[in-house]
Amino acid sequence: MNEKETTAPDSLGEQLRGIKRDLRALMNGVASASMRQKGLAYKVIFGVELPRLQALAEGLPHTPALARALWNENIRECRLLAPMVQPVETFLPVDAEEWVATMHYPEEAEVCSLHLFARLPFASDLAFRWMARDEEMVRLCGFTLVARLLTLGARPGERDQAELLDQAEAALRGDTPAVQRAAGKALVKYMDLGPDEEARGEALLASLEG
Repeated sequence: MNEKETTAPDSLGEQLRGIKRDLRALMNGVASASMRQKGLAYKVIFGVELPRLQALAEGLPHTPALARALWNENIRECRLLAPMVQPVETFLPVDAEEWVATMHYPEEAEVCSLHLFARLPFASDLAFRWMARDEEMVRLCGFTLVARLLTLGARPGERDQAELLDQAEAALRGDTPAVQRAAGKALVKYMDLGPDEEARGEALLASLEG
């Protein structure tokens, strides 16, 4: 992070140990095994459901130091807790770029967008920049963030609408299923804005079938 850390190492280490103890107590072995079968390759997967992680996060210190430490763990639940405890006011564009560059799975993109990225004052800039990138997870996160912003009531201007439709078309014509799904969700949220947007989206989808 780009601010002076104030959490003492001993305190931070104890916080992490306590969080891991709590996660072990909440472990769902069936869910953990299912996630591994679906391709998640974390060092540790406790299989804890998102609502339980949100409840756990509410009782944790919300500090940049703890968020960074959680994000750096190769543990599914720790990485999902990180955006839940990261204060918005201390999270800079450079931090967002660092996180998206080290993102592993669509679930991380969804949780980061929901709990952190969409709340940033520069969220729209991130979303449109990431949609145009080449890296799969970065593009996926861009579309996921756009979908979240639209859900929250954002209404893009004409230029941004054109950019969104262009990027969505390119993704849907591509051969990366995860990015295609994220682009499709963003397009659906865009079409929900009104009849004009719905017509533009329908025209785009019709062109893909031609």
